[in-house]
Amino acid sequence: MSDITASASVADAAPARAGLIYRALWRWHFFVGLIILPFVLLILVTGAIYLFKAEINDRLHADLRIVAPQSVAQKAPSELVAKALEAYPGTLRGYVPPAAPDRSAEVKIAGSDGVRNTLYVDPYSGTVLGRLWDAGHAGSPFMYVVRKLHSLKYVDWWAERIIEGVAGWMILMAASGIYLWWPRGQKGGVFSVRGEPGKRVFWRDLHAVTGIFVSLFIVFLAMTGLPWSGYWGKKFYAFSYAVGMGMPDGYWDKYPVSTIPLKDAVDRAPWIIENQPVPLSKTAAGVPAKLDDVVRTVTELGIAPGYAINIPTKPDGVFTASVYPNDITRERVIHLDQYSGKVLFDMGLQDLGFFGRMAEWGISIHMGQAFGLANQLVLLASLAGMVLLTISGLVMWWKRRPAGTLGAPGLPKNASMPKGLLVLAVIAGAFFPMVGLSMLAFVAFELLGLGARSLRSA
Repeated sequence: MSDITASASVADAAPARAGLIYRALWRWHFFVGLIILPFVLLILVTGAIYLFKAEINDRLHADLRIVAPQSVAQKAPSELVAKALEAYPGTLRGYVPPAAPDRSAEVKIAGSDGVRNTLYVDPYSGTVLGRLWDAGHAGSPFMYVVRKLHSLKYVDWWAERIIEGVAGWMILMAASGIYLWWPRGQKGGVFSVRGEPGKRVFWRDLHAVTGIFVSLFIVFLAMTGLPWSGYWGKKFYAFSYAVGMGMPDGYWDKYPVSTIPLKDAVDRAPWIIENQPVPLSKTAAGVPAKLDDVVRTVTELGIAPGYAINIPTKPDGVFTASVYPNDITRERVIHLDQYSGKVLFDMGLQDLGFFGRMAEWGISIHMGQAFGLANQLVLLASLAGMVLLTISGLVMWWKRRPAGTLGAPGLPKNASMPKGLLVLAVIAGAFFPMVGLSMLAFVAFELLGLGARSLRSA
């Protein structure tokens, strides 16, 4: 073969290889997009609602949560708790002091049936304003439903794994979308939308342009949500601890600990320590410390307003004060001995390792807390863009598919997976195990030839 012929063959091979990679990514992008679409829409809509959790709860339950500020001093916590127990007898489980002069106190009581309710009490008059089923950190039954739908924890552990896989795929979809969007000589459809509204090219460009603007938000929200996931989150937690950048050693060395993780003892625990066991009191007998003294102690320690106190229900239990404020630098967990009232454990954000601090910051921004209203509005705009991205992709597919077929992008006959793409897929599957499992399922589907026999390629 002459040098000219050899050079021509190499020159022809490069575009062919690039075309094969493009078609392969387009095919995976297409199938994954259709499969995860309903889950993505659920995550986006519930996430947008939960961004405004506090505002919605205040609007829905203003009669319970908001009071008129008074010039007189607020009643002692013990008096407010007594009023609540008088109205709703049961076992005291928690107390939340008023976070501001116009806020009610919250008393958490487990009834004789074991159901836990939150009673709202006017801190000035001691009047019980009403009660709601205790929704924990969500703040209301409605927001509890939104929160559980967001993670699919309403269903079972396997549904949570699906959401974990969807989060991983969203990151890979953003990466493959950028590759498919990348300008290859064209001017339109890069940062501007061509065509008339309703036309196929309009939806194609809208999908591409919207995707490039929200891609970074997709990656950020997915990565900051993954620490909560059942599998990936636990592995990241273990890795952070192993390299000394998560939960530091030594905080429970001086005291015995229970078998109860912090996340089961308080409404909202910092992610990096939520699986750590709650410590035990030094003794298991005596006269419990007064709630008024416990409140005074943690207040003097400078804990941020809005904190909650978990009341011990066992002889060796502890009082736990915890707060997860908008200012994440004031995040804090304090355990106190049930009888002496002395501090056993006091941890804030500054006590965590690098990965722990970064995870807490990421989660705070993810929830729209860290930077106030600006944080909420920026995330709301990005979520709206993601909804538009999802809907435009669906419409674009519907308009391009031949009638009566799925219209999946096809691959050239006898084409093999490019090695570089295969390596990237293996790396991605190892980093996101739930994605890796779904990749194996899709590869099995492709190898069986189901796609070639039942779907007509475009």
